[in-house]
Amino acid sequence: MDDYSKEIADLRREIERLIEAEAEAQEIAELEMQARVLEALYQQAEQLFDRGRDDPDLRRQLRMRGYGDWTLDNVYAFVYETAVELPEVEPKAFLQGISHTDFAGLLVAS
Repeated sequence: MDDYSKEIADLRREIERLIEAEAEAQEIAELEMQARVLEALYQQAEQLFDRGRDDPDLRRQLRMRGYGDWTLDNVYAFVYETAVELPEVEPKAFLQGISHTDFAGLLVAS
């Protein structure tokens, strides 16, 4: 299990603990949204990482942008930093933006 999967699993356990403890609904909802965002980022990073294994252009573009070699950590950093710059500010819209963004296209575009 990598660090990203562990972080998501830890957050999911915390959410379950709060539900069982009947914590405030707002706190649970905020953590649930955080978990969904992390899952979307991780899914996009994994997909881009897998795609880049066979695509030297993607790997080269990542290096050219200053992220270094083609590792999951570096690809995740690119996805995260790119997602933060997406125009949507509402949490649900932000989550949709992450899920529907072509990060490979953005990586190659510049």
